[in-house]
Amino acid sequence: MRLKPVLLIVLFAALSGSFLTAQPPSGSPPQPGGGIDRDRGGWSGGGGMRGGLRIGPPGIWWHNPDLIQKLTLTPDQQKKMDDILQESKLQLIDLRANVEKQEVLMEPMLAVNPPDTNKILAQIDHTAQARAELEKANAKMLLGIRNVLTPDQWTKLQAEGRDRRRMRMQGGPGDRGGRSPDSQPATGPGGGEGME
Repeated sequence: MRLKPVLLIVLFAALSGSFLTAQPPSGSPPQPGGGIDRDRGGWSGGGGMRGGLRIGPPGIWWHNPDLIQKLTLTPDQQKKMDDILQESKLQLIDLRANVEKQEVLMEPMLAVNPPDTNKILAQIDHTAQARAELEKANAKMLLGIRNVLTPDQWTKLQAEGRDRRRMRMQGGPGDRGGRSPDSQPATGPGGGEGME
């Protein structure tokens, strides 16, 4: 029967984004992207889903001492960014759980022989909608954080991101998430897209 391979291809395409992202440890907001060195606010070299909104380095970059100095971030700005992140965490956790729920609901539909094409396609729509709601909430949080920056700080942050990417591409110090090869790996909880 030719219908089954087509359904599997459609399902794979619909769900591939969720399998490409690593889940952050509990306590961190569920967001696509690389991990974070919370102790140093470091830049991560993690892969993750690159299609989402990116407006800076992954993680809680506003606690990175180098970026604080380069951008001349104030303690008030850092607190506002922390507040935006904290206010978004519960919503992002719930939305990620809904994406996972929709994916789990599809599993038994695919196991049935013969599969009910209409039910599966409807469930793919539910899953895609749940993923879109998660992406919108994440984008809203990231834009809120961006809006805390002055235009000059935003320009400096973009330039810093370009410099880091250029160094990674050339195999320089930024090649391992902004750390030199002999530095300690990130040990803090992961999660978080930044602002590129």
